[in-house]
Amino acid sequence: MNFLELATLLLLLASLFSIINLRLLKLPQTIGLMVLAIFLSAGVLIAGQISPGFLSFATSLTEEFDFSVLLIDVMLPFLLFAGAISVNVHELLKDKLTILLLASFGVIFSTFAVGTGLFWLIEQPLFGLSELGLTYVDCLLFGSLIAPTDPIAVLAMVKKMNLSSVTETRIAGESLFNDGIGVVVFLTLLNVKAEGIDNTTIQSVGSLFATEVVGGIVLGAVMGFLGMKLVKYIENEHVELEVLITLSLVLLVPVISHIFHFSAVLGVVVMGLFLNQNIDGDDKQEGVQKVMGDYVYKFWHLLDETLNAILFILIGLEIIPILQNFDISYLLIVIIVIFLVVVSRGIGVFLPIKILSIKKSFEKNTALIITWGGLRGGLSIALALNLPDSIGDGKDLILILTYGVVLFTILVQGLTLKKIVK
Repeated sequence: MNFLELATLLLLLASLFSIINLRLLKLPQTIGLMVLAIFLSAGVLIAGQISPGFLSFATSLTEEFDFSVLLIDVMLPFLLFAGAISVNVHELLKDKLTILLLASFGVIFSTFAVGTGLFWLIEQPLFGLSELGLTYVDCLLFGSLIAPTDPIAVLAMVKKMNLSSVTETRIAGESLFNDGIGVVVFLTLLNVKAEGIDNTTIQSVGSLFATEVVGGIVLGAVMGFLGMKLVKYIENEHVELEVLITLSLVLLVPVISHIFHFSAVLGVVVMGLFLNQNIDGDDKQEGVQKVMGDYVYKFWHLLDETLNAILFILIGLEIIPILQNFDISYLLIVIIVIFLVVVSRGIGVFLPIKILSIKKSFEKNTALIITWGGLRGGLSIALALNLPDSIGDGKDLILILTYGVVLFTILVQGLTLKKIVK
């Protein structure tokens, strides 16, 4: 199947799934698409029992492209940019310390808490998993890929919750930035894994981390500033040109980031926030949104919805090989790890809010809402698929654990989040 045929199939399925969810399931888009993706996987496996050729065809679709590269280098920048231009940037700037502390401390704490917990579980004879050969660094890699929440899933849910603008901005901002921090932590640990723990120093790790974070933020700020100047120069005379400019910039940031080893995720988010802020000094109500016009925002909203639908279909296809290799003995450790992930997320959110509440005001149960709203999605799966084969048989366990956490957070937490908020 060539690229055009594959793209056509994905778009048709995305349209069909969206219609089924809208008319029949009537669930929030993220949850509905995840449910239908599970049915897609189950249907393919059942059909595969009847016709092995059909199963081979379905699994061959995912082998024609690298899902992790497609998501991280192509889809994620577009989705994050669309998310960044939809948040209230002025509320975010007022509360930047809260958001940055939640994003950074939460991800780093969860990485080490989940990674250490998983390593301890594997060493227990009860589970019989010690022969998989997973090292402590391997377990930390799992902790880092499962720590960041999925901003696409989170933003889609938050917009329908009728939260106050402050709380909504805190949740959206934390989700956007913890993705960037999570990817940086993952890549740093991946470098430690490649170099060997004995050849790694604190200075080298710190230097790599700083380059990714600072470089990504600076690149995003520079590109965002240039984008603002271009948009202001056009003065809304050609809306199609504004769309072309934003598309070009979103594609350019990952290319430059790859060359200089910056964080493309952080770069795209910062650029989106720059383009979303007010640039008219005389009238603070006259911002980029009015300068660019609704056309540009509607375009990015359309792109966001389309890529989001395609993403969950791809997840459904990617899960098929994992379901084929699933061992029922893994079920207990999956449940324990889900509990560990939720608890570590809770601690990583409650502690910063407890400290910040000395000087800042938070709505009642903000920490609980942010904790339970921490949905995982395509990013975690893409990073898990991006793990090196040197991990060995343990990679299958990490993939199963990742899918287990993703399914739980989207289906269970996503479906009950509205009740939690109420």
